[in-house]
Amino acid sequence: MGLVSIGEFARLSRLSPKALRRYDELGVLRPERVDPDSGYRWYDTGQLEQAQLVASLRQIGVPLAQIKLILGLDRAAAAEQIGAYWLAAEAGHAARRELAGYLVDRLTGKRSIMYEVATRQIPGRSVLCLLRHVDGEPGLVAAGKEFIQIFRDRPAPRMPGRAGAVFLIYHGQVTEDSDGPIEWCRPVPDEQADELAAGYPELSLRTEHAHEEAFVKLGTAAVSPAQWQVIAQTLQAWGAEQHRQRSDLGARITYLATPPRTADSRPDLDFAVPLG
Repeated sequence: MGLVSIGEFARLSRLSPKALRRYDELGVLRPERVDPDSGYRWYDTGQLEQAQLVASLRQIGVPLAQIKLILGLDRAAAAEQIGAYWLAAEAGHAARRELAGYLVDRLTGKRSIMYEVATRQIPGRSVLCLLRHVDGEPGLVAAGKEFIQIFRDRPAPRMPGRAGAVFLIYHGQVTEDSDGPIEWCRPVPDEQADELAAGYPELSLRTEHAHEEAFVKLGTAAVSPAQWQVIAQTLQAWGAEQHRQRSDLGARITYLATPPRTADSRPDLDFAVPLG
């Protein structure tokens, strides 16, 4: 059939003209030709397979930025990416189901113990920090990559044990409605703190005082935002039962990297709340 108008392509692909214009603006699915005078879009019927793939991927919830990447892959790599997305989506759904069950139990007066809570003492320490307001999970991941890259480019001494592990503080929730802030932190030796801070002008140096923490050990398993919420609720319920109050230092995840470190190794995680 060759080139067809945006209206005809919308009919054939079952995508609305509004959607097609948006996909063009985002570089997901560009028309074959755009009239230089009127700006009218013309599509090749050979693009229908891609358009139908975009529509199908949107139906299963794949974000447009990820769809753009998938369309640039060969068929085998695209299939692998779609499979990986769906596995992650199913894991996220299971985690949200867990959170919903926990909330139902709590609201109906049932005691639901889903994670074992322990306590530990954390010494005072100097920390280099990156504070960011983030736009949901993508912003959170981007800030983490930025923080990691800083220390890849300019390595700093590693301190031993959990007290020396990198940690991420949630000063507020990170959702579509709330932008944190979050703060990535790396403990550094007190005696070198000022000297090290001079080499990282994009980071702030501060002192975190000694405190006790309640924590849930998670190991190397991947944990979704919904699971973090269940764990936070578990720690809150534990605190109420033990008559222990949280401090204002912020809930945090610690990432303890254990040697040997490889491209496939994962850090040992736990979720902690400082106690007052």
